[in-house]
Amino acid sequence: MATACQGPAVSPQDRLTLNDAKINEIIAQMTLEEKVNMLHSKTNMSSAGVERLGIADMNYADGPFGIREEGQPNGFMSAGWTLDSATYFPTGSALAATWSEELAYKYGTGMGKEARLRGKDVILGPAVNIQRLPVGGRTYEYLSEDPILSAALALEYTKGCQDEGTAVCIKHFAVNNQETNRGSVDAQLDERTLREIYLKPFERAIIEGGAMSVMPAYNKVNGDYCSENEHLLNEILRGEWGFKGFTVSDWGGTHSTMGAMLHGLNVQMTGSNYLGQPVIDSIAAGKLTEELVDEKVRQILRVRYAIEAVPADVANTVMTSQPESQQIALEVARKSIVLLKNEGVLPISQDVKKIAVIGQNAVLKTQSGGMGAGVKALYEVTPLEGIQAKAAEKGIEVSYAPGYKTIAFRWGPAPENLDPLEARSNDEPADPALVAEAVALAKDADLVLFFGGTNKSIETEGSDRKNIKLPCGQEELVQALYNANPNLATVLISGGPTDLQVLEPVSPSIVQGWWNGTEGGTALAEVLFGEIAPSGKLPFTFPVKLEDSPAYAMGNFPDPNGAGGDLFSLMFRPDVLKMSPEERQKFIDSLPKPVSKYTERFYVGYRWYDTKEILPMYAFGHGLSYVVFSYHDMKAKAGKDAVTVTFTLKNEGEMPADEVAQLYVHREDSQVEWPMKELKAFKRVSLNAGESKTVTLTIPMKELRYWDEAANAWALEHGDLELLLGGASDDIQLATHVNI
Repeated sequence: MATACQGPAVSPQDRLTLNDAKINEIIAQMTLEEKVNMLHSKTNMSSAGVERLGIADMNYADGPFGIREEGQPNGFMSAGWTLDSATYFPTGSALAATWSEELAYKYGTGMGKEARLRGKDVILGPAVNIQRLPVGGRTYEYLSEDPILSAALALEYTKGCQDEGTAVCIKHFAVNNQETNRGSVDAQLDERTLREIYLKPFERAIIEGGAMSVMPAYNKVNGDYCSENEHLLNEILRGEWGFKGFTVSDWGGTHSTMGAMLHGLNVQMTGSNYLGQPVIDSIAAGKLTEELVDEKVRQILRVRYAIEAVPADVANTVMTSQPESQQIALEVARKSIVLLKNEGVLPISQDVKKIAVIGQNAVLKTQSGGMGAGVKALYEVTPLEGIQAKAAEKGIEVSYAPGYKTIAFRWGPAPENLDPLEARSNDEPADPALVAEAVALAKDADLVLFFGGTNKSIETEGSDRKNIKLPCGQEELVQALYNANPNLATVLISGGPTDLQVLEPVSPSIVQGWWNGTEGGTALAEVLFGEIAPSGKLPFTFPVKLEDSPAYAMGNFPDPNGAGGDLFSLMFRPDVLKMSPEERQKFIDSLPKPVSKYTERFYVGYRWYDTKEILPMYAFGHGLSYVVFSYHDMKAKAGKDAVTVTFTLKNEGEMPADEVAQLYVHREDSQVEWPMKELKAFKRVSLNAGESKTVTLTIPMKELRYWDEAANAWALEHGDLELLLGGASDDIQLATHVNI
């Protein structure tokens, strides 16, 4: 019972309602035109306030891993400012590879602080959709194939950002798992899969984190566009989860006036063709009520009053990127790097005097490129620069060769005369001259560091990869390098998984290096030279081959009818821009209406591989270290509200290192269908050389429930649970049982 001085506990969402009395007074003073003016964009990155009543505009910042440079009022073209260079944080899959709630919170604070410096109220992030497809164009931007890991990190990012006074706009709600036909595809799935897999990250960030705004996805879910989806926006988001903030459509993702107004959308971005004059006309015709407009404005003003507007003469007066944020980016990068394989090549030996760095991914910057979110970084340390700096300290000679051509993103066709280091397609074979140059360096070196993977023109918003093969002849090149010098380590720079069937046998050591932010090269060099132990863990499965993954194996992707053009990119195509609004809508309506059936259900990622007994190339949660960890004395207890597991973790090595302990649940003799095992708890633990710690992991009882479709409610199945503890989904060290 709350004491008089404490008052009743206020939930994170209910905090938004504390100014409702004041907000109601403001709404009473507004004209209908002023209210409706708040329901759509003012500029490309703002929606209107009411100047005469002292209500500031709402200013939005793209994207989730760095505050995007200032654009022109009516587009994304650079405004040419000088103080809008921001910190480029490691992208979503890199953050997820840390498995660190603490770092996710810090990441959010860094983003929130830099948004404030730019005068931004809302960050369009975090992006938390489940990585269903290995080829997904935004895999790099999202977090994980697992809802428990994604939800934990989404929650902390949200709390960190909003604690700094910037609202998040968590996205893309919901089931946005492909870029192919994302503006028209209908994601069809059962309610249990929706609840247990695809909604979980949103649910925690909204209920526990108090996320203030939500961006509906472009796609449809079970027949209705997300921006006008009654089940998602009104029944679940506002009804069950108690969401009190506002929703804002993705850019170009609003489809009707009545659908949006009646089924949960607050703000149309961009344009006013649906939530502008047509709303006023619909009220005059008796189809809509002004009270509905009032409620939408109230929800917007709740966030406006919760987030202090930054005065124009205060915003953009110092450089956006700040040393404190740069340090956070470095910390995340250090703890994201995953050592996939190591047959003694790493860390780099003191006997090494000459290193050959091969591959353009050692020098290509990853802050921008492709379509979608990018950062005008104040600086970016490339892998080669990081290696050169460390090597100089140790008197080691470093040589470099590009090794292969690479792909550059273009809005239009490529010119006839390409740059000599640019390929026309991913399938272009290895260039003999580049291979010969690289092999010559490899033969003369003590160690070869091959940098392969993808880039932001290959993994990009607006399209999915056709496959996960290493592009531009990289497989042929690495085979030649290994034949020239078997003392070779591969570093993969990518956002998502790649096919390593050819590379793995000729790479004694393999590192997954990600798109790792402004200090990515520094962190990578520290790991390669053994100054810190690698401690990242895979947030998704690396399949042996693409056809092993669930959506492919079930025939659910790719769509046999192909792609019909991306809704967002159409907004900037010259031929589409010349159309009248009516012609443009008719053209959009003529695009394919594909269906994506989620018949693999909740067997996503490792759940599929484990249950179907399909061996992956590298399993979910996998990541080696330069030390060995031992697990001892596992004990478990089931209480009323949670299952608690304690154990002892020891660093058996000779240097400090972090381990991510992972706790999975296997159901025994269940009457309900379950995957073979599911992640339910995890913790990153730091240990000095030889140190032991007692670690506690807690599984809230609510996380052991399933969605009972017959009852349309959450249910807890009683019975025996096998608790599986280890360092990866395929590295279970200890097991015990509890009864719930």
